[in-house]
Amino acid sequence: MKSTARSGTEAVRPVEPEPGVLVHPAADRRLATEHWLLSTLPKDARDRARREWAEHRIAMLPLGTLFSAVRLPAHLVHAVAGGTRPSGTTDAFLDEALDGGPVICDPNGRWYYLLVPASTPRTWHQAVDDWRNQEVDCLGRESYLGVPRLDVRERDSAVASYWSVPMSSAATLCAPLTVARLIAAAAHALGKDADDARD
Repeated sequence: MKSTARSGTEAVRPVEPEPGVLVHPAADRRLATEHWLLSTLPKDARDRARREWAEHRIAMLPLGTLFSAVRLPAHLVHAVAGGTRPSGTTDAFLDEALDGGPVICDPNGRWYYLLVPASTPRTWHQAVDDWRNQEVDCLGRESYLGVPRLDVRERDSAVASYWSVPMSSAATLCAPLTVARLIAAAAHALGKDADDARD
């Protein structure tokens, strides 16, 4: 077989993964993640949610089956992230602090929703009760969340919510212990700010 490369240049060979390593293009991961999110709905409701994503870039999905959500007030997040409003800096901080766990920001309502395993409201019930002192709630069964389309990653006046930390792949969620540490750090930072204000 004759080489088609010009003299002095070499054709770039495709990268071959090591044996046992699966490589999934971003489009495949996104499609799998969308399918996973939509599987929270009955089959007959999934087309409606797809239309909502197409038309409004946000769809209401039920919580407590595949995932739940820890709702944090923005002032709590900003106490540890710095700043006073949603921003790229806050998003980057959350990405690092939560090890890439997905977060939805609702800048109009001033809330952050950290997606956690569905069992969190039940298995972390004592911590969830304590978190209420910080205006934090854990939403599970019988709750719905406006979930943005996966490509909505920046604040936009046309869409109420966006992915502060995008969901990188299906079933990738925030670890409850990591969430608990973030809440504790925020409570400590707010307490320190209150002490400083009194001094």
